Amino acid sequence: MDLTHFNEQGRARMVDISDKEVTSRVAVAHTTVTMAEDTLLRIKAGTIGKGDVLAVAQVAGIMAAKNTSSWIPMCHPLPLTGVNLAFADNGKDELYIEGTVKTTGKTGVEMEALTAVSAAALTVYDMCKALQKDMVIGPTYLSSKSGGKNGDYTVDR
Repeated sequence: MDLTHFNEQGRARMVDISDKEVTSRVAVAHTTVTMAEDTLLRIKAGTIGKGDVLAVAQVAGIMAAKNTSSWIPMCHPLPLTGVNLAFADNGKDELYIEGTVKTTGKTGVEMEALTAVSAAALTVYDMCKALQKDMVIGPTYLSSKSGGKNGDYTVDR
């Protein structure tokens, strides 16, 4: 498979999507934040001193998805039609974050979904680091995408 982010001189370029079809596109990404059981209990109880951790992480994830092209150099700025983050846990020491991003356009939203869950996880870390510095983020991965010329993709983890 040829890498499309390089020009004829081998230098980085933004891919030209002018001739691509406009399609409905959806991407879903996941990540995990592993922490002490007490930290997760305090997040769920809303007793972290900085405020509602999951509410702030949700907003951070949405903002990150909307601004992905500002800090991932070859990403196209996209008009997103929807961004949603959902949180779940294993009742012990893992917080699961799922991000779903949608658009109707000429390129996919995989990077926006990955960015959303990453920013949400980093926000959880930031808000809880005074309580616990050894939290672990990851794995972070694309679990599905639909739309576009390459078709659908799904991984089951």
